[in-house]
Amino acid sequence: MGSSADVVVIGAGIAGVAAAHELAVNRRVETVVLVDPRPPLSLTSDKSTESYRNWWPDEPMIGLMNRSIEILNGFAYLSNNAFGLNRRGYLFVTGDEDTLDLILEQARATSSLGAGPLRAGDGSGGFDSEGNGADLLDRDALRSRFPYLTEAAAGGLFVRRAGWFDAQQLGAWMLERAQKAGARLIRSEVVGVEVEGDAVRAVALDDGSLIEADTVVNASGPLARDVGLMAGVDLPLFSELHLKVVFKDHLGAVPRDAPMLIWTDPQTLVWTREEREGLAARDRSELTRALPGFCHGRPEGGRESPYVVGLWEYDRNVIDPLWPIPIDDLYAEVVIRGLAKMVPGLGAYRDGLPEASVDGGYYTKTRENRPLIGPCGPEGFHVMVGLSGFGVMVAAGAAALLADHVTDAGPVELGSAFLLSRYGDDAYLAAMEGMEAGQL
Repeated sequence: MGSSADVVVIGAGIAGVAAAHELAVNRRVETVVLVDPRPPLSLTSDKSTESYRNWWPDEPMIGLMNRSIEILNGFAYLSNNAFGLNRRGYLFVTGDEDTLDLILEQARATSSLGAGPLRAGDGSGGFDSEGNGADLLDRDALRSRFPYLTEAAAGGLFVRRAGWFDAQQLGAWMLERAQKAGARLIRSEVVGVEVEGDAVRAVALDDGSLIEADTVVNASGPLARDVGLMAGVDLPLFSELHLKVVFKDHLGAVPRDAPMLIWTDPQTLVWTREEREGLAARDRSELTRALPGFCHGRPEGGRESPYVVGLWEYDRNVIDPLWPIPIDDLYAEVVIRGLAKMVPGLGAYRDGLPEASVDGGYYTKTRENRPLIGPCGPEGFHVMVGLSGFGVMVAAGAAALLADHVTDAGPVELGSAFLLSRYGDDAYLAAMEGMEAGQL
């Protein structure tokens, strides 16, 4: 038995749901089928930080993020902000004057690429705020605006067009609208992509059935490379394990109106002699040495919620995706100790960890950490993959860009910046030389 569709979208994470929504609702594609053996938004999409920003050191990424944020703003109005979009901002903080100079230098470059003006001062607001760009804060301005931060902070950068939202609610809202527009969700596993000549013809499901389609979208997150190989396309992707902790800040060390707080500096955690001996006994002495920067966290939930989300990639772990994901049982303690460098009030938890829960997922990315969006391989095969740690923030914009390709909507905005074919450009490859893989 079989069926047919105009477009089959493989993967029902935030990327696949956004693609199905854009195609079915906004582009009015008649038959869109979304295929995934798991419940929607459940593999890695529900493990995200749920944050967004337009502040990227890369012009195409800024353009894509600006487009995505504009779409998110529109969704907020359409849904009466059912997914709690805010514009609380990102605050990058340093305790080093030289690093503050470097932040200023990088901020000038990012501003010049279209992320908005760089100014002195501070600001924040709701999702409909007109704020854009970033504010450079010296020591006094930082302490005045954010008095709960360490007195050792030399200054920081407050990014305005940034904040967070409930990604599960957004995904559920988009999926419901897509289904009302005629999209279908099939709980099955894709085991093959059939290609005839040089064009896709169908996808094969694990129950032995086929869905005939001349357009197939690979939006399968950490499984994207496997799906690409089904169509004869070897996608240049790898995956990193990333964890996050949600803990109960019953002492109220992080105010409920705080932005996303990011300590940019490397740091060495303070451990007692007994703790250091215990870490050595567990072969975890690396936690007593200097750890990388960018420990970060934010309030989680509404004004009455006591919870905080914390993240710190102190151990870059490149692995093939596997489930259940491996959890570091020291992660919560290490992250809370790391955040205490920036928010001293959290130091009180060194004597007794608060209630905490750790989970995580995979950042599946390209070497330079630009996603892959658009056609590649056989005719009709498209990708919306490599969304790394920014899937929820970019999904709406990436889906619109994908739909431009799928529906031949004229000249595609942002050109070839996100196509797989960019790796055939010698100048682009030369620019990548010496680039470290990591968060762009």
